[in-house]
Amino acid sequence: MITKSLYLSAVMALTCSIGFSQDAKKQDIKSIKSMCGCYEVKFNFTETFQYPKDSTTYKPSKTKHDYGLEWVELVEDTPNKIVMQHLLIVSDEMIIKHWRQDWLYENTDLYSFDKNTSWKYQKLDKKDVKGQWTQKVYQVDDSPRYEGSSIWVHVDGKDYWLNTADAPLPRREHTLRKDYNVLKRRNIHEITKTGWNHEQDNDKIIRDDAGKDVLIAQEKGLDVYTKVDDSKCLAAQKWWAANNALWKNVRDKWQTVFDRHKNLDLNPKVDNKPLYSLLFDLKPDTPKAETDVIIDKFVK
Repeated sequence: MITKSLYLSAVMALTCSIGFSQDAKKQDIKSIKSMCGCYEVKFNFTETFQYPKDSTTYKPSKTKHDYGLEWVELVEDTPNKIVMQHLLIVSDEMIIKHWRQDWLYENTDLYSFDKNTSWKYQKLDKKDVKGQWTQKVYQVDDSPRYEGSSIWVHVDGKDYWLNTADAPLPRREHTLRKDYNVLKRRNIHEITKTGWNHEQDNDKIIRDDAGKDVLIAQEKGLDVYTKVDDSKCLAAQKWWAANNALWKNVRDKWQTVFDRHKNLDLNPKVDNKPLYSLLFDLKPDTPKAETDVIIDKFVK
């Protein structure tokens, strides 16, 4: 397990020894892009500690063990931006567009999750993000989820990125839990010999309108991505080839929203339907004008 003190020590050692050189950046890019490909994934989550006001009525989340086959598509690859789309393979006939992660080098524009369906725009100082990569994580409909900026660490045989960021409730709980509205996620992405791990130490928080936080529980998460031959994910590759134009239109529309550099508040449903439901029903050749109209209805 990578502790916060180990991470800070590694960052200091890395900074002192090689600075923020182009060689370091190349190593960062290699690590990020190594997360692409075909993976057998094990998802594991368990509540570790509870701090409810009323322990007699509190119902902790059940320990979760799940697995799946996932294709991680390299969508965009430029010197300062890497975009990767996760596709969950249920069967050859059923592919689910999963979460997306963008990596931006020395990024200064951040959307920090506030609570419920709101994000606050934050302008970072250039000097504070020197040598850092922002990971921007998006929902299945490409709306925002959470973001954070940190340095990749490559030292003593370790290869990882660590960051803490506020996020909405996870998909596994947002229909089950109403007693908290913020998940403070401590995320570690670590590259391994067999693939990569996504380790989490999360705080379940209720945040009021004044910004006061009350911790009600904590949980441990460990998603293990084991690399397998790309041929096992051919169905997802074919699906993306047929549908990528539609989702590029969706990403482009969202980018115009983000480029406003204003706080963002979203409608959870329109006509009693969530955004992902409306977008998932569209045909691959749906024009951008139509997807633009749908997304606009959800942006307050």
